[in-house]
Amino acid sequence: MALGYRGAAMHPAVAVLLDALAVYAAVGIVAALAFVAFGVTRVQAAPVSLGARILLLPGAAALWPYVLLRWIKAPAP
Repeated sequence: MALGYRGAAMHPAVAVLLDALAVYAAVGIVAALAFVAFGVTRVQAAPVSLGARILLLPGAAALWPYVLLRWIKAPAP
């Protein structure tokens, strides 16, 4: 059984939800790093500066399913 705050036992449903959130965040970070490194210029045909890529990173991590869908549907350069 997972231990929560102050060593109290955590409800199994809460543990599953927290694990799902952790997996979602981990996949989001990986997808966002790949997107800002390689995919942003494919989705938006204009050049993107380093500052813009840094600003795009948190949003791309949070919305990674939508970002990956747009990246996949974008026409090849």
